[in-house]
Amino acid sequence: MLTAYCMKTKEKNVPMQDAVITKTSRGGYMAQGHDGKGNKMTTMLSEANALEAVKNGVAKKSW
Repeated sequence: MLTAYCMKTKEKNVPMQDAVITKTSRGGYMAQGHDGKGNKMTTMLSEANALEAVKNGVAKKSW
């Protein structure tokens, strides 16, 4: 499960739902999703964590 910091509610390690992994222009990986309450969340990931999340079915890849 992917977790992120929610800027709106100031909560740490909030589970991310409907995550989509994207590649940045500099070669990094980023997960974007929401917390289930309508608040959007984004977190940066390492390549290993991003590919593991896609492999486990936790997130979709967009590239």
